[in-house]
Amino acid sequence: MNGTQELKVAVAQFTVRREPEWNLDIIDGYAWQAADAGARLLVLPEGLIARDGDDDMFTAAHAQPLDGPFVTGLRRISEERHITLMGTVHAVLGAADAVPDKPASCATDSRVSNVFVVIRDGALIVTYRKLHLYDAFAARESDTVRPGTELPPIVEIDGWHVGVMTCYDVRFPEVARSLAVRGADVIIVSAAWARGRLKERHWKMMTAARALENTCYVLACSEVSARNIGCSRVIDPLGEVIAQAGDGQGKAGGQAGMLIARLHREVLESARRTLTVLENRRFADPQLRD
Repeated sequence: MNGTQELKVAVAQFTVRREPEWNLDIIDGYAWQAADAGARLLVLPEGLIARDGDDDMFTAAHAQPLDGPFVTGLRRISEERHITLMGTVHAVLGAADAVPDKPASCATDSRVSNVFVVIRDGALIVTYRKLHLYDAFAARESDTVRPGTELPPIVEIDGWHVGVMTCYDVRFPEVARSLAVRGADVIIVSAAWARGRLKERHWKMMTAARALENTCYVLACSEVSARNIGCSRVIDPLGEVIAQAGDGQGKAGGQAGMLIARLHREVLESARRTLTVLENRRFADPQLRD
């Protein structure tokens, strides 16, 4: 493997509010702190533009184009703070969102897209539309959000190959495995993980499992609020949690805040020498179905 031997990363959990400008100010503050600490990337929660915990339709209703003021603000922060930003925004559909070979489809579908954005040096360099929509536990994300049609991408940061996924995607092992077999060293999960019976346990089990079964680092970031659990965490390639925030219900570290962690290439390589699951697997690479 080439690239730096160490990658310093930051994961920020906070409450997304109704006001996009307030959310940008909060992100700017974390970006400044992360860059000052030497982090090369900052992972943010899902649905960054706006949220109202009492209104399920609010986030989608406040979607913006990817060239709108919110993503423009993220681009400015990235450029001024010299850090890569990763998180999701709800974006208004445009021609670029049309289903392949069906360009008219965006004209007949009024739903928005839940788009994972990677922003570096003031430029939007990678986007990914959430594949698995949260139609579970009585929720119906697909009522307002249109599913993606492509596997998530991998972006290079200082020689490290970083794959991305969004919230409910983590419940589907094939997503993380598709990233690992394409060379991911690190998997980012941007989420707004809802509270509920066993939900925190699910989050902790599955983020650790995705790291262990793919011998990848996992950086998992969830919004923390009355509705969403927080519990952001950094997990090493053998499933050990190396940094973790709490759940916002009085536990240590449970409020808004930021984790800083160092990812070590030797730890990654040692895990893959010891636990050779990617070499030993007998199944074919995951494929999307229609």
